[in-house]
Amino acid sequence: MLEQGERVLPEETPVALVHDATTTAVMMATPADLEDFAIGFSISEGLIADLSDVRALEIVDDPHGVEARMWLSTARSAALMDRRRRLVGPTGCGLCGVESLAQAVPSLPTVTAGGRITPDDVLSALAAMTRAQALGAMTRTVHAAGFWTPGREDMPLREDVGRHNALDKLVGAIVRAGIDPTAGAVVLTSRVSVEMVQKTARLGAPILVAVSAPTALAVRTAKACGMTLIAVARSDGFEVFSGPERVTA
Repeated sequence: MLEQGERVLPEETPVALVHDATTTAVMMATPADLEDFAIGFSISEGLIADLSDVRALEIVDDPHGVEARMWLSTARSAALMDRRRRLVGPTGCGLCGVESLAQAVPSLPTVTAGGRITPDDVLSALAAMTRAQALGAMTRTVHAAGFWTPGREDMPLREDVGRHNALDKLVGAIVRAGIDPTAGAVVLTSRVSVEMVQKTARLGAPILVAVSAPTALAVRTAKACGMTLIAVARSDGFEVFSGPERVTA
């Protein structure tokens, strides 16, 4: 028997990330937590080093979407201008803003800090993430990225239709709240491609936990930067792909 019903669907809109009055990127994203998105994207893409590099930030509605407008410090503005000048001309690139094959997998800061995580901690982190996914519970169709810390009941978490966007929003939320990224673990609902490892490393988090599996390049990258990568994390167990020394019984 066919029945008429209703379903809650997530919004998706173009979000322009604008630095010093010039658009750096336009992403299709869930239009929420956009201040976090702007800061997180800028950090994870290496456009800024920390919050002090942004002099001002405003979110502006547009008939076609939303603009996240940022004004950078003098030094960061000059560096970004030089980067844009070197990018003028290339067409047909598969990775936006990448000039060479070497830049597709850049060197990352080594993650040496961080404590330990137990199997019970991993399960607790997964449970906390499930509880915190308000939009996910309503729609069953968005990605989430959260930050687990020992002994903390609530979990800072951000959701988005895009898995990269969700992680960028989390990065921004952690930085803006002044949370120590070495004190816990990033937790993802998505698979782990190399970009997710890169973004986590630039944040400075030593442990990455994901519900789905990683790519081979993601594992090699995690090993190279000293990160503990835990994936295929479910209620019945998980697999440790790199950095097993941080996982204790």
